[in-house]
Amino acid sequence: MADRKEARPTPAGLYDRTAVSGITSIEMAALAATIVWLLLSGSYFLTGEPSESQGMSFLLKAMVIMMPVALIWVAAMTVRSTRVMREESARLAAAIDAIRQAYVNQAQTGRNETPHPAVLKRLDEIASTQKNQETTLAMLVGMRQADPVQQIAPEPNPPVEEDQPALSLGTPAEAHRPPLSNEDFIRALHFPETADDTEGFAALRRALKDRQAAQLIQAAQDVLTLMSQDGIYMDDLRPDLARPEVWRAFAHGKRGREVAALGGVRDRSSLALTAGRMKQDPIFRDAAHHFLRRYDQNIVQFEQHASDAELQELAGTRTSRAFMLLGRVAGTFD
Repeated sequence: MADRKEARPTPAGLYDRTAVSGITSIEMAALAATIVWLLLSGSYFLTGEPSESQGMSFLLKAMVIMMPVALIWVAAMTVRSTRVMREESARLAAAIDAIRQAYVNQAQTGRNETPHPAVLKRLDEIASTQKNQETTLAMLVGMRQADPVQQIAPEPNPPVEEDQPALSLGTPAEAHRPPLSNEDFIRALHFPETADDTEGFAALRRALKDRQAAQLIQAAQDVLTLMSQDGIYMDDLRPDLARPEVWRAFAHGKRGREVAALGGVRDRSSLALTAGRMKQDPIFRDAAHHFLRRYDQNIVQFEQHASDAELQELAGTRTSRAFMLLGRVAGTFD
């Protein structure tokens, strides 16, 4: 028996489930309330005058005495169950965060130990959707880069005299395209949800035809791909969204406390991993600063003809979440 106790593994500290005793403070309080009620009600009925109908009187006394006791214990069990559920939720959240942090730390240190198969399986399931999205976006970007001649090819120009070189260049093809709608711009910055998201891909194709938007989309795709290597995904972030007037102030060049609400990302592990990557990885740092510049340029133009509702929709996109995270790490809102 002694050997079996010595072989028992060490508890996992915070993540080890603590044994719940049979009687807690909740049961003690309920027991005290029950005793008090029984004493009060019993003394009242025992000292009261006898009734003529003994059977009905006994039934009434039993209901008056037992019903409050039953309610007391129902309330006690409800409070205990609520406390147990809160403790289980806190342990589960802490365990998930510890698994993610342990895997990321192992990846950053560059050690050759093989992670636990269960951890790899779980992380692969989480990253499967992001990988499918990145593959599809790479195909779209390849399609965009494969046919530049077809898109930039000038339309046939009327014959001109050779002494007018200023007119020989023609009009750029972009000038004949309709401007990109705010709806397509917002939908493209959120990227398609799945491989079957036809509306998302259609909006992305239209946005890639706009030079300014295409540069921002490419920069966003680069930083999202790099951050996914550290296990940081925009769908996991739940930032505090700023009001539309804060976005307008940022677009007008305001900085400091007036626009500090834009850095609404509160996930400490994502902030720490991103800050460490910015200091140690020059490629990631250059890609992040390039993305921040592109986003700044686009928000200045978008704000001029966007409503408050459209600014709120833009703030909820994956690209804007990446901007909030990287902007806070880089000190853009300071």
